[in-house]
Amino acid sequence: MLQIKNLTYHPPATPEPILRSITLKLPPQKLGLITGPSGSGKSTLLEILSGLAEPTKGQIFWGDQNIISDQLQELVGLVFQFPERHFCGGSILEELRFGHPELNTTQVKEALQEVGLDHLSLNNSPNALSGGQQRRLALAVQLIRQPNILMLDEPTAGLDWSMRNQLVSLLAKLKEHWTLFVVTHDAKELRSIADHRWQIQQGKLTTNP
Repeated sequence: MLQIKNLTYHPPATPEPILRSITLKLPPQKLGLITGPSGSGKSTLLEILSGLAEPTKGQIFWGDQNIISDQLQELVGLVFQFPERHFCGGSILEELRFGHPELNTTQVKEALQEVGLDHLSLNNSPNALSGGQQRRLALAVQLIRQPNILMLDEPTAGLDWSMRNQLVSLLAKLKEHWTLFVVTHDAKELRSIADHRWQIQQGKLTTNP
């Protein structure tokens, strides 16, 4: 279970805290959804929870263990907004093996099967895939690391309605085996598959039934 207790983020350069006493719990194999407008602190929260930034105060737990930033980087798989902009492999195989050259072909194909891309050639360029396929590949890149929790920043951004619905269906399937944590400004399609929902405004979190 992911637990956040009184997490606050107030960089010295900002007059007001970006995040204010965030507290929440997300059980395993559930999808947690945070909705809020641009500038409300959603992406900052993901950066802290994935170990890319240090909170000013507060605690993060996985189960009963108090987790620090270095440990979070091992526990969390983070899919950025527009993850296709971060692709650096010349082929699907290179993209999945980037940073993990020890992975064998069977492991690669299993990761692709989990996101519905196992029909594609491993030699295909990530840049030649459709928008929806690129998002699926970005998920596979993180899942192949076997993270304890998968976090997604605006996963449906820039996709047409058909690709958005396909991605939402995939996330509903993935939460059968993974814990998912999603932030977005547009929860239209995602609300139906969320097990826990919150709203964030000016860095303050409230439950969104």
